Amino acid sequence: MSLGVMEENSIKEKILVLTDIPSIINSVKSYFQNYTVVGISEPSEAINLLKKEHFDLIVLDYIINSVHTDYVIAEIRTFDKDIYILLITEPKDLVSPLETIRLLDVQSYYEKSESFDQLALLIESGIKSINQMKLIREMNSELSKYNTMLEQSYLDSIEVLKNTVEAKDFYTKGHSNRVAEYSLLIGERLNLSDSEMRLLKIGSFFHDIGKIGIPDAILLKTDKLTKSEYEKIKEHPAIGAHILSNSSIFSDILPIVKYHHEYYNGAGYPYGLAGEEIPILARIVSVADAFDAITSKRSYRDASTIEEAKNEIKKCSGSQFDPMIAQIFIDILDNNFNEILEIHEKY
Repeated sequence: MSLGVMEENSIKEKILVLTDIPSIINSVKSYFQNYTVVGISEPSEAINLLKKEHFDLIVLDYIINSVHTDYVIAEIRTFDKDIYILLITEPKDLVSPLETIRLLDVQSYYEKSESFDQLALLIESGIKSINQMKLIREMNSELSKYNTMLEQSYLDSIEVLKNTVEAKDFYTKGHSNRVAEYSLLIGERLNLSDSEMRLLKIGSFFHDIGKIGIPDAILLKTDKLTKSEYEKIKEHPAIGAHILSNSSIFSDILPIVKYHHEYYNGAGYPYGLAGEEIPILARIVSVADAFDAITSKRSYRDASTIEEAKNEIKKCSGSQFDPMIAQIFIDILDNNFNEILEIHEKY
């Protein structure tokens, strides 16, 4: 397993491990020797320490001494909104933990197993996300010094971060641009305001930024994903929102990043929102994102035809997609296909 992420950091990230299993604490300390790792077995002691000292990431056992730790996460979030939380859960017992993850802003989780490798991989992914958050804070700090250059700096920041995602997964480059363009076609038909169109464009560019925090072994896998790997992919909206939430300049696009995989019938992820609970810009991106995914060639499958994509959108109208938005996009495909073709050829 690569330790390149560790070697790049000149400032040690601080990791807190809260569990009553000494072997987990010892393994994290041994593997992450280039970081400051503190192990604690008492929840109250961990809370007090976090109130006094800054930690970047906490690995937190969902059950400590037979007690669920929901209250620990809730307490931490009252005074620390930024710390990356990686929850350790019991195998095949995810109902309560998943509710905790949904309600209490938990970025990732790990099912206990005899292998430490997966936990180490998830910690590394968390650290990568933390580093992106730090980069955004630095950008935001610089932007605040130059108010007269705010708009251009904002756009430059967007380009830098978009390139970061594209460098990780080549497919994302064309995908993000196409989703943005398709989304704007829908926005025009809905007569969105200039400010809404601007947010739609920027939010579309960034909708997949959370994939920075997904292990490369999963993100770039050429074979079919396992169930657990797919569950990890499903964390990218929450990870993306967590990354961008540290900068006020990105606050308006967070709903797009967070909710673009929610389903109109409530069966989506990561929060299970339904209907108009899902912001309309996110509902727009959901349709555009799905269309491009269906019609794009990936390493593990060929692209579907436009007709197949259209049929899929019709089939999922009212379940996955807002029926009004789905119909608008179908109308575009039927009556203004040249616009779709121009976007596809452009990227």
